[in-house]
Amino acid sequence: QVQLVESGGGSVQAGGSLRLSCAASQDLGSSYCMIWFRQAPGSKREGVAGIKNDGSTSYADSVKGRFTISQDNAKNTLYLQMNILKPEDTAMYYCAAAARSSECYSGSMASYWYNYCGQGTQVTVSS
Repeated sequence: QVQLVESGGGSVQAGGSLRLSCAASQDLGSSYCMIWFRQAPGSKREGVAGIKNDGSTSYADSVKGRFTISQDNAKNTLYLQMNILKPEDTAMYYCAAAARSSECYSGSMASYWYNYCGQGTQVTVSS
């Protein structure tokens, strides 16, 4: 069973930065793409960013230019660099692995979209 463990969340002021990490328990291989999504209390899930095995990336419009998704395949680790954070970025952030070769990023991130998901890390941005 694949395990994904997120870390790096915390509390920051608006304009600050955080880098989230997601460590996978094993090499998922080239058939998976990796995704960050978030969910705030009382809100729907929102896809934040996705990265395919070829390195191509996709982002939600709300984070373009501020967030960067990347991965270190040698370390089986996914990252999300978050800059110029805003109070509306406050949410639980999750990483997920999806056995998808074409489309990776999903705006709604329904549970059927991915195969594995971590427990999440909380990000709180104060104004």
